[in-house]
Amino acid sequence: MATGLMTFALFLGAGNIIFPPLLGHMAGTELTMAILGFLLTGVGLPLLGVIACAKVGGGLEKLTDLFPKNIALLFSVVLFSAIGPFFASPRTAVVSYELGLLPFIGESSSTTLALFSVGFFAVVLYLALFPGKLLDAIGKYITPMLVVVLGLIALGVVFFPQGPMGEASEAMITHGFFTGFREGYQTMDTLGAIVFGVVIINAIHSRGVTDSKQVARYAFIAGIIASVGLSIVYLALGYMGATSHSLVANPENGAQIISLFVDAVFGSWGKVLLAATVIMACLTTAVGLMSACGSFFSKELPFMGYKGWVIVSTLISALISNVGLNDLLAITIPALLIIYPMAIALIVVTLMRDRLTNPSQMMSFVLVPVGIISTVEGLQAAGVGFVKPAADLLVYLPLQQEGLVWLLPGMLGGVMAYLISAGRRTSEQMA
Repeated sequence: MATGLMTFALFLGAGNIIFPPLLGHMAGTELTMAILGFLLTGVGLPLLGVIACAKVGGGLEKLTDLFPKNIALLFSVVLFSAIGPFFASPRTAVVSYELGLLPFIGESSSTTLALFSVGFFAVVLYLALFPGKLLDAIGKYITPMLVVVLGLIALGVVFFPQGPMGEASEAMITHGFFTGFREGYQTMDTLGAIVFGVVIINAIHSRGVTDSKQVARYAFIAGIIASVGLSIVYLALGYMGATSHSLVANPENGAQIISLFVDAVFGSWGKVLLAATVIMACLTTAVGLMSACGSFFSKELPFMGYKGWVIVSTLISALISNVGLNDLLAITIPALLIIYPMAIALIVVTLMRDRLTNPSQMMSFVLVPVGIISTVEGLQAAGVGFVKPAADLLVYLPLQQEGLVWLLPGMLGGVMAYLISAGRRTSEQMA
């Protein structure tokens, strides 16, 4: 149970709570299919990521041990950059700003955001360089506070909905499940499972469990506990968004929906409690991310030490956070369209690798087509012109409109690798 709650806390970043309300608002009466797609990527895939880490007995280093060394390093650098200074860490600051300060000052400006970002990341930098007992105390009490606040919000959603479910957008009517699936990318929890799965494995080892099958079993149980908790939170927040059309017709982001709902149901004291909890939770998350980046980059790229990489990562985070929440999310989407399909493929192949005669070949045959296609899609979403001819060809592949155009080529690559391996095995037996 303790490891399960730790896993829940690991994935419940305060930055994640802004996505289900906006998805729910877009989905309206089509919430069921949209939230199922969201739960698959926001909850199901992180669970599989934890199980994959348990199967190989470690984290990212073990998961990529079948890659060529340079490719493994590149993949790891991209993942740590995404969950660190380029996307996830700046998001902690802008979510804190949107939910912690903006409801009280009314109007946003580049100056107030810049001042807030500087102050936020100054505290992050100090705590990441000199963590001590203060960070442990914050982490010990803030996660339970966040759970309590989200629990109160969930009760408010159930007993005090702010209206009926709104009308669904056209995208939700035609592709609700797949839209929810891709929106779930933005939680980044699947990437977090790959990078920080080793933390969960070490927690299980610390309790005296060393047998690989038992470790996998306890990791699965911990993942299930975390998944149930995350599902409840996301379902409540999604329903909040679906029934909030009377509060806001065209929300800019999910943070706006949460703030207006809390103000309508709980009043000013609710806004204060939400603001304090979210800021502290985001602060704790940001410190953890900066510390992880400092440890990783100082080990793999040792021309700077831990403190140097923490300073660089924090400065980059502070600069990027000043683009604001809406622009940051827009920048994040193309990158996630590239990274997420490859992360999904990596997890799936890892779960199968003990049943494969040549797992390295399977990894190559699956990840290469998935990586090429997802890169084209991501660059197209970013508006890069030279990929247009390749992107035009993707229109003829299945599931292109659903956003899963990489799926069939990846599966065909896996089948091809299996047939080649089976053919070699048959030839060896006949020889």
